[in-house]
Amino acid sequence: MGEISIIERRNLISPEDNTMSISGQCKLLALQRSQYYFRSKGESQFNQSIMNVIDRKFLDCSFYGVERMTAYLNKDLGYHVNSKRIRRLYRIMNLRTIYPKKNLSKANAGHYKYLYLLKGLKIDRVGQVWQADITYIPMFRGFMYIFVIIDVYSRKIVGWSISNTMTVEWCRDVLLETIEEHVKPEIFNTDQGSQFTSSISTKILKGIKISTSVDGKGRAFDNVFIERFWRSLKQEYIYLNPPNSGMELFQGVKRYVEFYNNERRHRANGDLTPNEMFYQNSKKVS
Repeated sequence: MGEISIIERRNLISPEDNTMSISGQCKLLALQRSQYYFRSKGESQFNQSIMNVIDRKFLDCSFYGVERMTAYLNKDLGYHVNSKRIRRLYRIMNLRTIYPKKNLSKANAGHYKYLYLLKGLKIDRVGQVWQADITYIPMFRGFMYIFVIIDVYSRKIVGWSISNTMTVEWCRDVLLETIEEHVKPEIFNTDQGSQFTSSISTKILKGIKISTSVDGKGRAFDNVFIERFWRSLKQEYIYLNPPNSGMELFQGVKRYVEFYNNERRHRANGDLTPNEMFYQNSKKVS
């Protein structure tokens, strides 16, 4: 594409174009689909400051619901906010409280009901289980979301992308790109977010014959491996060096994922890095 930057190519994409899909436009512009999505999203400066505080507190206290977080902000930090505002910010940040007992909230009636398939399962090979999740990423100005797919056995981050919105299409594109690069998993495990349990996701996963597992509502440890990655990413990069733009965030996350996969050793892996564990036990080496 000559000297045209990623940002310039991304700005040429037209979602309203009925003659060519976003995927087709990306191919025409030599732009990866995942690169199309990252554009910084904004809230008021006051809301952003609250969201950043919530993000740090929730990382350590994932059992803090809206009312408890509101009390913490008001009584411990001196904010003057109501639970209506915090509930809205929880939705924007994609935060789901970990409950100590069964949660009786009803799931979306239009979504297929999946079982949690990992209970008691011995995970002993690469590609047996992938886990995926989305988290809020605070920036110097604004915020974005990151979607990550991890191979549970090796702890390798096999796919990731950044976006300013949480959509089914975004998650679908990243999953399909990741499958193109690696052998498809036997089980794909996610939370109960609509991006994963919608009819679109259901059709795609069934079509490529991947068993789908969904965490229990409010379960603390169902998605523990990717939750540990969120903690590492935020404490070791995001909080220390808040990115100033979508491009800076993209480049910073890319560097961190490369470090995580190539250099960060895991005791559960016998002190091997995720890449060492993945490729030593994988039939397909990319």
